[in-house]
Amino acid sequence: MEAKGNLPEAAVYLDKLAEELTNRGLEAWVMAPPGRIPSVYITNPGARALEENVYVDRCSDGLWWFWWSWAERVSIADDLDAAATAIIRVLSVPRALAAS
Repeated sequence: MEAKGNLPEAAVYLDKLAEELTNRGLEAWVMAPPGRIPSVYITNPGARALEENVYVDRCSDGLWWFWWSWAERVSIADDLDAAATAIIRVLSVPRALAAS
């Protein structure tokens, strides 16, 4: 993944993802430090150690994709439900641990 200068369009996708995740109970906000690729920083308020940065970029297929920090695709950016579901799954406390 590399920055391609599509910041306005990328910002729209990141804002929408942060809003969707917030509506689903996670804490999420867009971070855009100078000289860095913007991302959505996400944390599970019930287990703050569960956190992640998710990025967005237009790929060679011409489509926008959300990316994990380890450079693996999360989902196509136009499918916010799939992206949010995948992120929630990764940042959730396993049921066995949550029950104890």
